[in-house]
Amino acid sequence: METQTTTPIMLYTEQTPNPDSLKFVTNRMLHKGTADFRSEELAREWSPLASELFKLPFVKGVYICNNFVTISKEMNYLWEDITMKTKEFIKAYVSEGKVVINEGFDEAMAKIEAESGVAYKYEGEEAELVKKIKELIDKYVKPAVEMDGGNIEFKSFDKGVVSVIMQGSCSGCPSSTVTLKSGIEGMLKRMVPEVTEVVAEMG
Repeated sequence: METQTTTPIMLYTEQTPNPDSLKFVTNRMLHKGTADFRSEELAREWSPLASELFKLPFVKGVYICNNFVTISKEMNYLWEDITMKTKEFIKAYVSEGKVVINEGFDEAMAKIEAESGVAYKYEGEEAELVKKIKELIDKYVKPAVEMDGGNIEFKSFDKGVVSVIMQGSCSGCPSSTVTLKSGIEGMLKRMVPEVTEVVAEMG
């Protein structure tokens, strides 16, 4: 494990399409998968890092995925006033090797999703359509959305309408609606003619 301690933590920021969200990218794997914290309660339960970040007065949401953290700020703060402080905080936290996400988080979230009907069963032709829609979202949409510090999850398919959940920088972002309608909806309609519309819920 010697190399772990000797590799310095690198951290830089990337703009996202949402002016109130900024992506803080590190050279360490923080969490394999996605973890979206819209509330301090959820953060306190599952993520020591997100919980600490929520103590900063300007933090409104924390989204952790792979090697980056996307922070959504309160509107009355300017990034130029808070970016440096946030960068130093994340860098110090990761350098000390502290826990980012508690064990069991992914399982707990999967259980909540299953209970809220995200995973309810589709049958016959509809099941095949849903499988195709999910694959298209995972292959073509997710990677692009992740580049912008966000995430998109399939929620449901009903009478031609695909519902998706937008997380991270995509949640509440003005341009995500445009992306959704022109990009995602257009692609799904072309590839799966049964799709008539795509609607988003904010995660």
